[in-house]
Amino acid sequence: MTTPPTPEAVAATAKTAGLDFSLETATRIATAIAPAFTVFSAVSGTLPLDLEPATFMTIQMRELSK
Repeated sequence: MTTPPTPEAVAATAKTAGLDFSLETATRIATAIAPAFTVFSAVSGTLPLDLEPATFMTIQMRELSK
């Protein structure tokens, strides 16, 4: 995931985690983290693992099984 999140996506993710953000707060968060997504999009396909943290354990387990 290297595209900057929308305020709606930030609010939905927060709600999944048990936090209830207003759309204004979600907009501020999305605006604040957008530059990081922009910077990482340049190297997205070149890293040994995806930028999605959920794949970290998969990579670690693959390394352990070698």
